[in-house]
Amino acid sequence: MVQEPRRDEPLYSCIVPVESVTGNQEEELITFATSASSAHHQAEQMLADSYGCNVDQIKKLMELARIEYLSPWCSQG
Repeated sequence: MVQEPRRDEPLYSCIVPVESVTGNQEEELITFATSASSAHHQAEQMLADSYGCNVDQIKKLMELARIEYLSPWCSQG
């Protein structure tokens, strides 16, 4: 899915390393949302729905996750 940021809305990403789940070196799950908490929640949902992770796995993976504010980089130009 392609998401185009709007200039008047913030954009956050949640980046979760999933190498321990997939076995693929340096693989990451990345979600985007207009709030840090929404990006975090979307990542948790995707870990459960797409990767089949249980609650304990999700908790461990989310401890490694990082939230980044992207709007300054995306809205220039």
